[in-house]
Amino acid sequence: MRLAVASGKGGTGKTTLSASLAVVQAERGRRGAYVDCDVEEPNGHIFLKPEIVSSDPVTVPVPEIDAAICTKCGACSRLCRYNALACLPNRVLVFEELCHGCGGCSLVCPAGAITERPRPVGVVEEGSAGGVAYLGGRLTVGEVMATPVIRALKARLPEDGLVVLDAPPGTSCPMVEAVRGADFVLLVTEPTPFGLNDLELAVGTVRVLDLPFAVVVNRCDVGDDRVRTYCRGEGIEILLEIPNDRSVAEAYAVGTLPVGVLPEFRAGIETLVDAVEARVEGAAAGRTASSKEGS
Repeated sequence: MRLAVASGKGGTGKTTLSASLAVVQAERGRRGAYVDCDVEEPNGHIFLKPEIVSSDPVTVPVPEIDAAICTKCGACSRLCRYNALACLPNRVLVFEELCHGCGGCSLVCPAGAITERPRPVGVVEEGSAGGVAYLGGRLTVGEVMATPVIRALKARLPEDGLVVLDAPPGTSCPMVEAVRGADFVLLVTEPTPFGLNDLELAVGTVRVLDLPFAVVVNRCDVGDDRVRTYCRGEGIEILLEIPNDRSVAEAYAVGTLPVGVLPEFRAGIETLVDAVEARVEGAAAGRTASSKEGS
């Protein structure tokens, strides 16, 4: 089961929840994996402290122009919607940082003057932390496109067990790439005006992607009741509410997961895992029944 944990904004406790889910699953004797898809600011390793066994580069293909056969026709620059190519009277300029690696320029070049070479943009690391399999990506400083690194991470996902995808905050391309194809999405929020605003954006995103989801409210005893009112009105299920506990903050401050120090927090995570599994299994059973009826 691929479970994505996302949020419309940073600082809601998404990584703490994601890592806790994977740890509890492993400690219950089940296969669990944690995947840090927040490749611009990865911090899951701070809590899990994995032993890294491999680190491999992530590359994107960028065009290379053979000036000897290039006719300066401009077909490549006209095709590129990201302005990664500029055709001048005497040469073609390539702006590698803007290239999305689609390969379209090499296909439209009538002279065959364009080949592609790999350009490193980040790394993917694999390891383990106790019984938790660990996958983490890291975007090279100065790079702007996180999605190639996230795709490289997802290409290595385990085929079995609970795979927890710790998505980047927000609702832009990196978050969409991280949650795409998930069996279920947990949206983490907090009961504040900012939390509600960004929850609404995240809900809109997962609905467009047609993904089943529910909400976790962190620091549930601060702020106001507008998040709960919104969820009731939209028919969105709140699977877990986590109180604002100083012990959680103290554990976080020293890089420790609260599941190891707070029994009530651990109990809530166990309940959450069971609830998500039940909903995914129920949805799968419903699809199977519908398929049989249709046939």
